[in-house]
Amino acid sequence: MTEKIKHIIVRYLTNSTTLNDLDTLSEWIKNPENEQIFNDYVQTHYAINHIMNNEESEETLERLLRTIRKEKTLLYRLKNQAVYKYAIAASITILLSLSIFVKKENNIPEDTAPIIINNQIESGSNKAILTLEDGSEITLTKGNTYAIKNATSNGEEIVYQPAKDASSLTSDSQSVTNNQIAYNYLTIPRGGEYKIVLPDGTKVWLNSETQLKYPVQFIEGETRQVELVYGEAYFDVSPSTAHAGASFKVFNKNQEVNVLGTEFNIKAYRNESVIYTTLVEGKVRVTAGKNNKTLAPSQQAIVNVRNNTMQVIEVDVYDEISWKDGVFSFNKKNLKEIMQVLARWYDMKVTFKNKELENAGFNGALGREQNIEEILETIKSFGVVKNYEINNKSIIIN
Repeated sequence: MTEKIKHIIVRYLTNSTTLNDLDTLSEWIKNPENEQIFNDYVQTHYAINHIMNNEESEETLERLLRTIRKEKTLLYRLKNQAVYKYAIAASITILLSLSIFVKKENNIPEDTAPIIINNQIESGSNKAILTLEDGSEITLTKGNTYAIKNATSNGEEIVYQPAKDASSLTSDSQSVTNNQIAYNYLTIPRGGEYKIVLPDGTKVWLNSETQLKYPVQFIEGETRQVELVYGEAYFDVSPSTAHAGASFKVFNKNQEVNVLGTEFNIKAYRNESVIYTTLVEGKVRVTAGKNNKTLAPSQQAIVNVRNNTMQVIEVDVYDEISWKDGVFSFNKKNLKEIMQVLARWYDMKVTFKNKELENAGFNGALGREQNIEEILETIKSFGVVKNYEINNKSIIIN
């Protein structure tokens, strides 16, 4: 089996296949030998052994193969819709498996009940803090609406009016005089997410523990600039052709992204020494110190702020941007990395009693609405983690 086929099977089992993936897999399994390899591969490396190793194993395999063909047909019908890439992912609950690069222990420890004391851990939700230029703060939460003179919020996103419609930017905190631009901050706490539509129509999805600085109005014909102070954000930029040729830039203290296209993701958390910029569509130029790279779709610039280096690699875009569609997609991530991501979304603290467990690798997908106990039980079921404890908003893994 080629590495390409292995990766396609992984993406299928994690609900992140593309139309081309399903075409390739459908053709490959027409060969009876490959069909058997597919069966053996799934049994050996993934977390459906309890289904495959029973009297209905042949029926289960055939049902899996029928599903592939069915989903292939579905994707053909949806291929002209922008949403097709996420059609399958939208239905994810929990689908997680041991990664192929981790050896599973043969002796699974005797099952013991976890210790749970006053579990206060909940999945994240739409919430943010809007800071106006005068320093005043407005708390934005799901289910609550809010309006200022140039923007409105429905509890899930805040939308700024374009300059031609913003007829009353007259207050001290929301004015533009002598080309002096008023800036707001949108801060997403741990356990939160929010969307913002900037005055030029650019859409930005903000992940947990993120802060964006932006103008309440752009000056016609001048470069549109925002600052990702920290955190992770997905940008769908309004084209320069709609704004008198004005380019769009995203700053961070360690890099600058000059937008030559439309959609990209930046991850630049405060406690991490690496910044990841992933291009989805169009073209962007990433500058960090003396390094300067122009990205093509599916490329990612990795900037190490400690040694001032930059490298560009090819990535599976879905793994990088699925968070904005309600899914965590993990491809060959170790448990420490996975729990670091989950800690931001669930606003919790995670401690590894056994440090060796930090390197246990997994592939898979998790729905962002899932109960934390359900996720931990799934991880525990592989026999790598012996048990876990929950105390208020802290987790100990051992």
